[in-house]
Amino acid sequence: MQLISTIQKLHERAPRLGKALSLATATGVITGNSIGASIPIWFMGAAKTITGAKIADDTVIKVTNYWINSNNALIDNILPNKDWRINLPDDVHPKGKYLLISNHQSWVDTSIVQYVSEKRLPLTRFFTKFELIYIPVIGQAFYFLDFPMMRRHSKEAVAKNPALQGKDIEEAKRACALLKGKPFTLLNYLEGTRFTKAKHAKQQSPYSHLLKPRAGGLALAINALGEDIDGILDMTIVYPDGIPNYSDLWKGNIKRLGVDVRYIKMPDTLFTAIQKGGYEKDESIKAEMFDWVGDVWQQKNERIDTMLAEFDSNSEPNNA
Repeated sequence: MQLISTIQKLHERAPRLGKALSLATATGVITGNSIGASIPIWFMGAAKTITGAKIADDTVIKVTNYWINSNNALIDNILPNKDWRINLPDDVHPKGKYLLISNHQSWVDTSIVQYVSEKRLPLTRFFTKFELIYIPVIGQAFYFLDFPMMRRHSKEAVAKNPALQGKDIEEAKRACALLKGKPFTLLNYLEGTRFTKAKHAKQQSPYSHLLKPRAGGLALAINALGEDIDGILDMTIVYPDGIPNYSDLWKGNIKRLGVDVRYIKMPDTLFTAIQKGGYEKDESIKAEMFDWVGDVWQQKNERIDTMLAEFDSNSEPNNA
């Protein structure tokens, strides 16, 4: 506690030293926690894979939540003078089952998702490349935690072996199915990449704050998990002082942050059609899905304008 108090005071009295000390403290704590958590995650994950025991699965999730919550405690205790405006629906629950979409600007986004989700949403997973499984500790942790891991086959590989056609989709659905029967938040960054001005210009995106959205990942998740979900959540993240890099978070440079999470409703007929595989089989269903996602993105773009304006006027956010 004395160290935390010292760091907070240094941010005010000697900002450069305060930033350096908070970054060093966060780096040390996160590294130590990561090493400490990796051992039980690996052993219990291996036990889960071999035996399928629920207690092993539950332990892996509990250890991961402890690791996330420890990182969140750093945000609460060593970062100074935060004007972080966070709005979530009152009825989300850690035992729920949600598909979550979000805009994507920085590596910081995932830490923000974890911070916002603590004790309010289930553990967040997201689609990852299967090749990550070969990265020591991290790759196996993703696997043990049932992150949907996707194998992508190139056009050249499919041309040489037509049997690979559609295999990546089948494997992704099978990976998503591992989440059935347990609480989850499955995150999908619909833009597919982090926002930059260069990418925005290259795409000629019609949205002033966003890249063009993609619909395939969300459609796949609905197809695999549709009957099991409690709702689709839309998260909007804004950084009024500019897009940060990851070290900015732990230096305390993100003074102002806006996060808005709300339910979004897909038309029942469209949801049912996608759940039955219509996105992949019917071009009209795919077109309807793109239209719906486009409307969601237009509303998100307008919401970003509103959130930024509230910060500029120093007013409290409108959570309607």
